[in-house]
Amino acid sequence: MATAEGLDDVWDDWQQAVNMTPKELEDWLATDESQSVGDTGGDGESTGHASGRRIVEILRTKKADLTDDDVAHMRKVVGYVHRHAAQGGPDDDKAHSKWRYSLMNWGNDPLK
Repeated sequence: MATAEGLDDVWDDWQQAVNMTPKELEDWLATDESQSVGDTGGDGESTGHASGRRIVEILRTKKADLTDDDVAHMRKVVGYVHRHAAQGGPDDDKAHSKWRYSLMNWGNDPLK
């Protein structure tokens, strides 16, 4: 099977951006805190929460089996994590902040 287009270009950034295991992310997505952040677009689930579910699927897929759509989502995740992490979060309580909760929905725990 051919490697999905652009996978090699995004792979290292993906490995750094997504620092939660599939189990950690799955457990996080089941919490009220996870579901309390993000734009729902009116359908009840935030973009980040839906992305988290997709990230779990990608993490559980063999690298050789990733599709072009998976790679596109990986790029989206890397971009979001880099932009959001650069904001730095609040000075007082990063551990219980919407900033951290949002990043965790996208597979990145900034306190790790």
